[in-house]
Amino acid sequence: MTALLSRLWKDEEAATAVEYGLMVAAIAAVIVTVVFSLGTKVNNAFTTVDGAMP
Repeated sequence: MTALLSRLWKDEEAATAVEYGLMVAAIAAVIVTVVFSLGTKVNNAFTTVDGAMP
């Protein structure tokens, strides 16, 4: 029983998976922020061009 507990205590695969999950979540948050920021600017640019066309 103690051997099983010591092996589980030393197992770091779950911690690595959590770290990767946090990195993916942070990258996704940055992408969403950039898309919303640039999306508004691009939409305004297209609206300006559309308004300038006859």
